[in-house]
Amino acid sequence: MTQEAQDAVVRAFRSEWSRIVAVLIRWTGDWDLAEECAQEAFERALDRWSRDGVPTTPGAWLITTARNRAVDRLRRVRTEAAKLQELAMITPEPEPPPTDGSGITDDRLRLIFTCCHPALPLDARVALTLRTLTGLTTVEIARAFLVSDQTMAKRLVRAKAKIRNAHIPYRVPPGHLLPERTAGVLAVLYLLFNEGYSATEGTELIRTDLSGEAIRLARLLVRLMPDEPEAGGLLALMLLHDARRGGRLDAAGELVPLEEQDRSTWDADTIAEGCAVLEAAARRGRQGFYQLQAAIAACHATARTAGATDWARIARLYGALARLTPSPVIELNLAVARAMAEGPEVGLALLARLEEGSALVGYHLLPATRADLLRRLGRRREAAAAYREALELAGSDAERRYLRRRLGETGAEQATTGPGGSADLRALPLMRRVLIRARSGAAARVRARSGAAARVRARSGAAARGRAGPCRWTSGPCAP
Repeated sequence: MTQEAQDAVVRAFRSEWSRIVAVLIRWTGDWDLAEECAQEAFERALDRWSRDGVPTTPGAWLITTARNRAVDRLRRVRTEAAKLQELAMITPEPEPPPTDGSGITDDRLRLIFTCCHPALPLDARVALTLRTLTGLTTVEIARAFLVSDQTMAKRLVRAKAKIRNAHIPYRVPPGHLLPERTAGVLAVLYLLFNEGYSATEGTELIRTDLSGEAIRLARLLVRLMPDEPEAGGLLALMLLHDARRGGRLDAAGELVPLEEQDRSTWDADTIAEGCAVLEAAARRGRQGFYQLQAAIAACHATARTAGATDWARIARLYGALARLTPSPVIELNLAVARAMAEGPEVGLALLARLEEGSALVGYHLLPATRADLLRRLGRRREAAAAYREALELAGSDAERRYLRRRLGETGAEQATTGPGGSADLRALPLMRRVLIRARSGAAARVRARSGAAARVRARSGAAARGRAGPCRWTSGPCAP
């Protein structure tokens, strides 16, 4: 195997996998067969391209090879004679597929909408999207979800069976359903990035494998739907947050809050790209949920210093976001922004109103935010109590270490056992996990999630219904 061939196959896999699988699913109607034949085509490419050289159009070579392999496989299965007859009529270089009335011909977009169909459970949508659109193996996806290989394999099988048995159409939705279904697609990519940006479980706070795949899929969606401003808004949001990845952890892997991050470690090119994508989306004149969040992220990313952050503008943007998508998590972010713009006392008053309800019970960023504002006011004893409360609820090891460090700065003694102590905290996250499902305009429902398997979770019930809810990034002093 030559290095040139190997590099070419890697490039082709990244750029062509989803298109090949999408085309094969359309031809055969068999998801497993499509994935297997696509995989075999790439395996053959390693051998053939090393021997004969890299073809001028690698994608066309791979599609033809995968198609021929599918024909061979079906030929050996007598019960598939009808499908074989249908496939025999397909030319190696097919004409563009029918547009389903949407005007969109790219099979990858059909695949995205099928993977993200609202009839599928949310975790199945994310897993199926990773499998079919990125080419990740079942083992890799299981690792991303922190479940066993067998559990993930069964989950994928069930999702494909649901598509088959429920006759979920392999198409872009008709025009009258497109806005609603597009929001569902964006929600899946949004949740995938969220889990990579700030993992809800485990020893790693940042999962670059997940956030990277989410960005790649968002880029694909923007290319396929250039007139959808919220697709651009979501990509901009991801880019502007991902640009800060280099400053979010220190050399020891500890969490660094936003205001303390070394801004020279931020990726200036990615920030510039994110701002350009946001400006292009804004020119469409249809402001939306993701564009508003991206505008907030841009305020942070473009401020030369933490002190130069335009918190008054951020507060106005959160106000607009709260009016567009009412949510207690957005209200929490608004409280943080107003605290930074107008003083900690203002923020604490707003937090007190949030705490009167049950919407954010069990959400660790609520007591963490209260603790930070109390610390800034010099109310150390109250701050220590709030940090201990946040410690009991935080999910990732990096977040717990950060909160323990802040607790130590209050001068309060920290117990080594019992609630909030390191001995209990190691066991707590896997057995008692709190899932905030913020309802649009209604109180959130908090429910414990048991078992040792962490899931890529909805940040809100609205996201699970196909409309993305607010992410769990806070803009303020305790934001990573």
